[in-house]
Amino acid sequence: MPSRRKILEALGIIGISAALPASFAHAQATKDEELKIPGPLGDVYLGKDDAKVTIIEYASMTCPHCAHFHTSTFPALKQKYIDTGKVRFVLREFPFDPLATAAFMLARCNGNDKYYAMVDLLFTQQKSWSGTANPSESLLATVKQAGFTQESFEACLKNQSIYDAVNAVRDRAEKVFGVDSTPTFFINGQKQSGALSIEELDKILTPLLGG
Repeated sequence: MPSRRKILEALGIIGISAALPASFAHAQATKDEELKIPGPLGDVYLGKDDAKVTIIEYASMTCPHCAHFHTSTFPALKQKYIDTGKVRFVLREFPFDPLATAAFMLARCNGNDKYYAMVDLLFTQQKSWSGTANPSESLLATVKQAGFTQESFEACLKNQSIYDAVNAVRDRAEKVFGVDSTPTFFINGQKQSGALSIEELDKILTPLLGG
C-alpha cells in the first residue's frame, strides 16, 4: 500500500506527516449487499439509479489495461447500455502505486460533477504523465487542463481525508471482494477480471437484461 508520504515524496510535495489509513469496517451482509455499500466519499455513477444491471469497476489510474478499456470499450458501453438506462456504472479506486493514488485524489478533488471527465482525461493521456521522469510536472501539466493550479494541485495531494478514503476503497475491495488485479468488474455481483471488450460485455449483459 503506498503511503501518503511516498506520494508526496514521489511528486516532490513534502512537509507534512502521513498516517496510515484506518481499516474499513466490514458490513454484516452478503457479498452482493456489501458491493452496494459505497466508500467514504460515496460512489459517483453514470446511468439510471434503478437500472436493471449495475457494473462496478475497480481500476488503477496507472494501469494500461484500464486505460485501454476506458478509451476503447467504455464509449460503446456508455452509448449502448448506460445512456439507454439499461446499466448503472460505478468506477471505484484501486490504486496500485503512489502515482495512481495521486491521480484518483485529484479526480475526487475536482468534484463529483467533473469526476468522469477527469477520469477520461487521465486515462486518455495516461502515457503523457505515467512513468515519466518527472511525474509531478507531468501530472500537474495534465490536470491543469481541468482547471487545477499549482496551489490546488498541492493542496489536494496533502488532503489526508481524501487519501484515507481512496485507500479505504482499495483495502475493502482486496479484503472483502478478493480484488487483486485491474480492471476487475462486478456485473450484478458476478466477478469478471480483465479489460473486457464490448463483444464480451454483450454476451454477459444480454441474458441479465432479458435479451
